[in-house]
Amino acid sequence: MLGKLVKLVIGSRNDRLIKKKRKLVKKVNALAADYEKLSDEALQAKTQEFRDRLEQGEKLDNLIPEAFALVREASTRVFGLRHFDVQLIGGMVLHNGKIAEMKTGEGKTLMATLAAYLNALPGKGVHVVTVNDYLARRDAETMGKLYGFLGLTTGVIVSDLDHDQRKAAYAADITYGTNNEFGFDYLRDNMAFSLEQKVQRELFFGIVDEVDSILIDEARTPLIISGQADGSTDIYLRTNQVIPHLTRQEKSDDPEKQDQMPGDYFVDEKSRQVHLTEAGYEKVEHLLVEHGLIEEGSTLYDPANIRLMHYLNASLRGHVLFQKDVDYVVRNDQIIIVDEFTGRMMTGRRWSEGLHQAIEAKEGVTIQNENQTLASITFQNYFRLYQKLSGMTGTADTEAFELNKIYGLEVVVIPTHRPMIRKDMGDLVYLSAREKYIAVIEDIKDCHKRGQPVLVGTTSIEKSELISSLLAQQNIPHEVLNAKQHEREAHIVENAGMPGAVTIATNMAGRGTDIVLGGNLSAELAALGEEAGEAEKEKVRGAWLDRHEKVIAAGGLHVIGSERHESRRIDNQLRGRSGRQGDPGSSRFYLSLEDDLMRIFASERVAGLMQKLGMQEGEAIEHPWVTRSIESAQRKVEGRNFDIRKEILAYDDVANDQRKVVYAQRNELMAAEDISDIISAIRSDVINDAITQFIPPKTMEEQWDIAGLEAYVQQDLNMPLPIAQMLDADLNLNEPKLRQLIVEKAEQESEAKAASIGQDIIRHFEKSVMLQVLDNSWKEHLAAMDQLRQGIHLRGYGQKDPKQEYKREAFEMFNNLLSHIKVEVVTILAKVQVTKEEDVQAIDEQRQAPMEMHYEHAEAHSAFEPEPEQLPSAAEPEVTEQPFVRESQKVGRNDPCPCGSGKKYKHCHGKLS
Repeated sequence: MLGKLVKLVIGSRNDRLIKKKRKLVKKVNALAADYEKLSDEALQAKTQEFRDRLEQGEKLDNLIPEAFALVREASTRVFGLRHFDVQLIGGMVLHNGKIAEMKTGEGKTLMATLAAYLNALPGKGVHVVTVNDYLARRDAETMGKLYGFLGLTTGVIVSDLDHDQRKAAYAADITYGTNNEFGFDYLRDNMAFSLEQKVQRELFFGIVDEVDSILIDEARTPLIISGQADGSTDIYLRTNQVIPHLTRQEKSDDPEKQDQMPGDYFVDEKSRQVHLTEAGYEKVEHLLVEHGLIEEGSTLYDPANIRLMHYLNASLRGHVLFQKDVDYVVRNDQIIIVDEFTGRMMTGRRWSEGLHQAIEAKEGVTIQNENQTLASITFQNYFRLYQKLSGMTGTADTEAFELNKIYGLEVVVIPTHRPMIRKDMGDLVYLSAREKYIAVIEDIKDCHKRGQPVLVGTTSIEKSELISSLLAQQNIPHEVLNAKQHEREAHIVENAGMPGAVTIATNMAGRGTDIVLGGNLSAELAALGEEAGEAEKEKVRGAWLDRHEKVIAAGGLHVIGSERHESRRIDNQLRGRSGRQGDPGSSRFYLSLEDDLMRIFASERVAGLMQKLGMQEGEAIEHPWVTRSIESAQRKVEGRNFDIRKEILAYDDVANDQRKVVYAQRNELMAAEDISDIISAIRSDVINDAITQFIPPKTMEEQWDIAGLEAYVQQDLNMPLPIAQMLDADLNLNEPKLRQLIVEKAEQESEAKAASIGQDIIRHFEKSVMLQVLDNSWKEHLAAMDQLRQGIHLRGYGQKDPKQEYKREAFEMFNNLLSHIKVEVVTILAKVQVTKEEDVQAIDEQRQAPMEMHYEHAEAHSAFEPEPEQLPSAAEPEVTEQPFVRESQKVGRNDPCPCGSGKKYKHCHGKLS
């Protein structure tokens, strides 16, 4: 109550921020008349003037009024579009590193030019992040004209660019591109073999378009670069033959008797997991024996069959949870993932953990080999690398808490240029899906007859095609916009505002093209060509104006939601397609008790209310209680998804700290001309650690393992040294002197090798070996970390905190990784015989051998949402390195290895941890 009173008196924080920005807007407006008088040349000269002032120490914030006034005047001259005051406020919000929530059609793309221009002045580069290649190209081409007029360069990063084109695009003042391309380029840069091969500059300022889609919806899906690993596709084919014999467990009205119900597996729809029942396990074991996958008398839990559980689980999930034309489409002998948020086909992307191979087997297409992770990062940790990050969207307020908590980004709601007059009608809830679709078709028929354009939003390709078939039966012309119609997407959206147009869209979120009432006048004028006369253009304008007025008279764009999405924000995005810039419009959602959201989360309460009201078939309920119940269900799902993303981030933060250390080390190595000092320090550390293994501290000479030390020096350092004879010959040769002697001898051997083949060649060789060992060890470490991550939830059963256990063991594994890298480098440098420059080139060629890489946006699991059987990921190879799991008393790094080899633990089996 007190909070509401304070808001009434002094306004909300959002109100106060907007009020503060309005003072700056007045300063911008005050400069307008002066800038209008300037010639094009004088206007363009301002850019260099601003840069000179920055060089002299002036703050970037001081330039806001002048820079914004300049961009606004330039936009008026280049496009004939003048930024509204609310767009100026939005630009200031972006410059301050916040998120500007601006309604659809209010001009987010033009607003971004203000902050992009201002932050490009220091010359460090600005990245404008969009959701797809089409929008990146379109915005770079369009807005590039404005930046070019002001003397700035524009680049665009899309999937089909080569290395030189990418480097040039990143060198531009302002670079447009997709979130995936920016993220993958960061990972590729950290796999580069020289500084010249890197394409990105420092990550200075980023503006993320559709920020909620990129930072929220896609935050559960890390970017993964992987290469092919050995794996058997035959097992997927054989396990695929087993699954059709299994039946889903029947549901019992009594939860206590559920376990006794017949069936081989049950589905947990809330967590999207499939679990075998006890009967299911027995049946599967029998079927696996029949198919020759396990031996007679063995079980799935035998150590020899543990790996098989992974294949079986992937096949089970592929058959039960993933549906054709909903989660993926089959095209050109390939399984292509469909993005659940945007409905787009994600060509080239693959699910990890063997799921993609399982679905390939299910659909009878060619099974491609599994992959090994080479580099990985989540969007959360990639975007937090920017010195300053901002974003814009039409719908972020519902996720304001998460955006602030995870990214430190505050959401500021920007006022609309004109008041919103769209009518949002209450939800209509039916008993069955059949009744719901009948009502949807009737609503569409009514609008079509009156000449009112309709946009129908669906949650899957399957549902959009169902509505399409029902409309075809009624002879209603319509367009379908989904992953299968990707090529015609922009054209369909441009015409969705025509009188009587009917457009069906799968997850309309993030389409990026405005639906203009009466059709897209700009596109029509552009289609006439430059040679068209003014009379022709006037005729097109007149026809458009007639259509525009006809649509407004019919009520504007009517949006129909065929069911509620699990996120309120996606529903708001669909609604937001209507009522742009003060246009009339309306929206309504049609639901049934058979919809996924209702069935899983809200059906009991709503069904109870319907029974009390005595609902009959064909009747709908429209009541505030129902709307509140549905919103409550959506909040539950949003809260659960936030918890999942928060858990993933907590685990990825551990890997991120390690990633930063390894990547920083890598960059230092590539930048250094001479790493001989580093190599000398590593060699000294490794040799001294190894000597301690044979000469334990505070022991007499009689207790020393001289034979073991001689063998180590001979085998690992490639240096025959008669240590026993030296000790006999020199009674004063104590432990410190012996250590010094061995280190100096190894250093002399290295210097002799350098003298014989040349300093430049040996320096190049040292650098190549160091990078090769670092890359290979990091790759294996990633696999081990992934395996540790998948099994860590089991520690909860032992009353331990899985997150703390993960941090502790990951830290130990990372220390072992660093030790392992040092030992490998010293051993390789000592053993490999380099006699000429071609030998070094051979090492380089081996290190840089082209590997077929796959770029995945793989599903990420939460720690508390484990797979039924936690197993090594199918996307990872069988590697020697295993996660650190202690089953006996801890062995110290410098203790003798328990295997009995006589070597120090960290030089023997400790290497594998």
